[in-house]
Amino acid sequence: MKTAFLSSFVAASALILGACGSENVTTESDVTVPADAPMATDGPAANGMNATGTVMVGGAEMLPTRNIVENASESPIHSTLVAAVKAAGLVDTLAGTGPFTVFAPVNTAFEKLPAGTVDTLLKPENKAKLSGILTYHVVSGRMTAADLAKAITDGNGTATLTTVQGEKLTAKMDGTNVVLTGEGGSTAIVTQADVPQSNGVIHVIDGVLMPKA
Repeated sequence: MKTAFLSSFVAASALILGACGSENVTTESDVTVPADAPMATDGPAANGMNATGTVMVGGAEMLPTRNIVENASESPIHSTLVAAVKAAGLVDTLAGTGPFTVFAPVNTAFEKLPAGTVDTLLKPENKAKLSGILTYHVVSGRMTAADLAKAITDGNGTATLTTVQGEKLTAKMDGTNVVLTGEGGSTAIVTQADVPQSNGVIHVIDGVLMPKA
């Protein structure tokens, strides 16, 4: 998966260097993605595909006609994330018009948290905290791998993304990997990019990003 993302990222970077007229991302390091930003459809795939060209995540087909919640619910490696979205009352939001860019932690990402963390967050009394953590993984607008590559380039190696939660994430290259860092110090690697949704795009990540508090 990491190799697949790198191929897409390198291809996107090449396109950017060859044509610097993209309007999807600001030229500053603090990224703004317009709501009507088009989704890249050409170039090497940044995700797994089956023989018919359908994007696969965790062995499940991701259909571009389905919304973020519908596709995530089909992914066997995102069952914890889906349970958290339901517990936080964010289903209607993430199934809405958007568009949204979601950095989606896999189940093993949640398993790396301290013991009992997930169970505690899923309790009704912690709904607000859980919602804050989840929306920290969401950026308004559709940000493709090409947009992220341009943002990192324009930011002299660092892209700053403002999340729906309000705090920021930073994105950098670390060797062949794109690494996201939360304000709370947590990090995650993008392992699968550009999973198309009817209301945005999902990028699969291997860690849970934490805000300051």
